[in-house]
Order: sequence, then C-alpha cells, then structure tokens
Amino acid sequence: MKSLNANKAYLAVGIIWLFHISGILGIALGFKEWFLTKTPLNLSICLLLFFWVFPIDTFKKINAFFLFFGIGMFSEWLGVNYGLLFGRYAYGANFGPKLDGVPWLIGCFWALLAFITSAMVSPLKLPAWAKAILASLLMVLLDFFMEQNAPNFDFWQFEGHVPLRNYVTWFIIGLLMQIVLGFAKFSGNRFISYHLYLAQLLFFVFFILFQV
Repeated sequence: MKSLNANKAYLAVGIIWLFHISGILGIALGFKEWFLTKTPLNLSICLLLFFWVFPIDTFKKINAFFLFFGIGMFSEWLGVNYGLLFGRYAYGANFGPKLDGVPWLIGCFWALLAFITSAMVSPLKLPAWAKAILASLLMVLLDFFMEQNAPNFDFWQFEGHVPLRNYVTWFIIGLLMQIVLGFAKFSGNRFISYHLYLAQLLFFVFFILFQV
C-alpha cells in the first residue's frame, strides 16, 4: 500500500512539474497567449491530482474543502462586485468560467492552498497557533507573487496599485481556514503539497525576475 501511494505521489508530482515547466518555457519562447489560455486546464489537473493523492477522501475533508470553496467564492464576489475586503478589481479571461464575475477555479484555489500550506507546516515543532500563522503567511506569499503577474497574464487586475488590505484580507481569511484545519487535525500527503506550492511559486517568481 505504501509503495502504491508513493507511486501515485511521484506520478502526480511529475505531471505537476511537466505542466508548470512547459508553461514557463512556452511563454518564455513566445507562445504566451496559447499557454495562458490553458491556465484553467492546468489548474483543473492540479486540483484533480490533489484530490487523488492528498487525498480528499473523507466526509470531513470534503466538507472542509467545500466550506473553504464557499468562503473563497463569497469573499471574491464581494471584492469583484462591491470593492469590499480586497479592493476594487476584476477578473480577466484566462482564469476560466465565472459566476457573477468570479471564476469557479478561484474558490477551488483558496481551498487547495489552505490544505497544502497546512500540510507543509504540520511536521514543524511549533505550537498550533504558530503553525496556523505560518501557513497563512505562506498563502499570502504566493498571492503576493501572483499579484505581480496577474494583469500581464489577464488573470485579474486592480484599479491602480494592489492595496495593502488585499494582503491583510488574504491573511485573515487564510488564518480562519487554518484554524479550522488545525481543529480538524486532518492529515495529508506533504510530498505533493510541497511540490504543488513550489511549482506555482516558481512559475510566478520566474516571470517577475525575467519580465517575459
């Protein structure tokens, strides 16, 4: 059983890196529009691999995932339609189908990111409150690098500069999710969690450094 789970994890991680590195190379070599329009496909595959390997396989985990999905979607809806919480912004065309201006995948991304950052900090010898804060900061860190690329990639764009309250709100919402996960004491595959996080982080950092 352990061997089977390890093989699943290695296969999933290989696919994750294949898609992210292909995206980096494809965009850098001049096929930006083609690769960016495939963002929903990439995110959907990452989501399915996460469900398969993490795994999201119990009633409690499924409930938590959809709770976080709902929180993420509602928070983003308030932002997109009323300028609340994050500031005034709108989503572009490359994040997939939307519900009243909010892409379905962004709700999934909130939930996935909460789970994997919680798993990443779980082995650390820290108090539960410190783990929750650290995991929330990891969520904000990834958002920070995404924000630098989002307008150029037609993901989303703020009116003017990204306001500080965007990051504060990300931290608060992330912390609420981490508290729920802390009380639930979910376990998950840390191997795929690290790679999902690092693949996305590398993707966005690369384009900040090289301004493609």
